[in-house]
Amino acid sequence: MRGAEGDEESAFSEYDSQEEEEEEEEIPWISWFCSLKGNEFFCEVDEDYIQDEFNLTGLVNLVPFYEYALDMILDLESPGEENLSPEQQQMVEAAAETLYGLIHARFILTNRGMKLMEEKYKIAAFGRCPRVLCSGHPALPMGQSDILREASVKIYCGQCSDIYFPRSSRHKNLDGAFWGTTFPHLFLLTYQEYVVPHTKFTYVPKIYGFRVHKSAAIFKESKDTKTDSTPAVKQ
Repeated sequence: MRGAEGDEESAFSEYDSQEEEEEEEEIPWISWFCSLKGNEFFCEVDEDYIQDEFNLTGLVNLVPFYEYALDMILDLESPGEENLSPEQQQMVEAAAETLYGLIHARFILTNRGMKLMEEKYKIAAFGRCPRVLCSGHPALPMGQSDILREASVKIYCGQCSDIYFPRSSRHKNLDGAFWGTTFPHLFLLTYQEYVVPHTKFTYVPKIYGFRVHKSAAIFKESKDTKTDSTPAVKQ
């Protein structure tokens, strides 16, 4: 009998350990989303921030299936979720990613959000300036617009004050509104220890070792370049 009881207890303990392992394998939606390849520019937004309705003001009008999307981000069960069709479920998943991105743009302007982004900046998680004369200066993510679907994310270099396309093609598909136009500049105003003097070095074109005179055709700017105040995005 003791042997049978021992076997039964062993079976129960194995079952309990399996349940514990399954529970440990479940990670929050936010951690899962930020760990995906291509999402390295995101930081993990605190759930307390998301649960404060004041921080989400106006977003309900920008995201379809808002309540479902919000529940998905917070790992909550939505009433009637089981009645959604597969197509609607896919739309909810896409809406959750959009909603998280818009919340993220607001969160990274807070002290807590900037601190998390600073940790990434220190290890150059956002990439480095591709300009040769900036010598690999760490870059910051930004958007050219705060409005969805107007421009993809770019990276900003605080040394040359120019913007570039991210190096990875995965990042080029991310909406710039998820970081917004304010973040890199507010970040450098907040953490002034990362501010460096703008580089004084510029490339000098030469032919057979002689500088090309500035009156040469290669230096002439088009009228559009002179009148357009929007900086060109560089590869």
